[in-house]
Amino acid sequence: MELKGSQTEKNLWAAFAGESQAHTKYLYYASQAKKDGYVQISDIFNETAVNEKAHAKIWFKLVAGIGDTKANLAAAAAGENEEWTSMYPEFARVAREEGFDKIARLFDAVGKIEQRHDTRYRILLENVEEGRVFKRDEKIIWQCLNCGYVCESPQAPMKCPVCEHPQSFFQQVVQNY
Repeated sequence: MELKGSQTEKNLWAAFAGESQAHTKYLYYASQAKKDGYVQISDIFNETAVNEKAHAKIWFKLVAGIGDTKANLAAAAAGENEEWTSMYPEFARVAREEGFDKIARLFDAVGKIEQRHDTRYRILLENVEEGRVFKRDEKIIWQCLNCGYVCESPQAPMKCPVCEHPQSFFQQVVQNY
């Protein structure tokens, strides 16, 4: 039997959505419990959030799968694109029609953020495809995300000379302060 188009597929997507929402909601609840002075309750909300995230991953893997980084970047860009070009503009239009101008402005503002996410994912995808994640044509500043070691080079070190973490722990330093 084919999963695609079945009620079971719809149920898997609903289960994924529900578990994903529960994960996020419990993180919010944990933060509030901690602010209210209930550290143990906060810890329980956080623990449950981790469980809900694991449940969501089970359902997501069954219906969509988790691809390699290239595929995931492409999928993420497509999702963000849908949000800023279609979903949020439509939500804002409806909110305005119904007299919820503040909510419409929020939908518009979040749509602009989603546009930035779309652009960022597309640039990262291009960097992966063209081998530019850890190598550039010009010298740039690289920083080890583990120990903070910094160097200036066209390419991130294969291994950090201080903590010996692999190249995957390096990122380009962007100073804006």
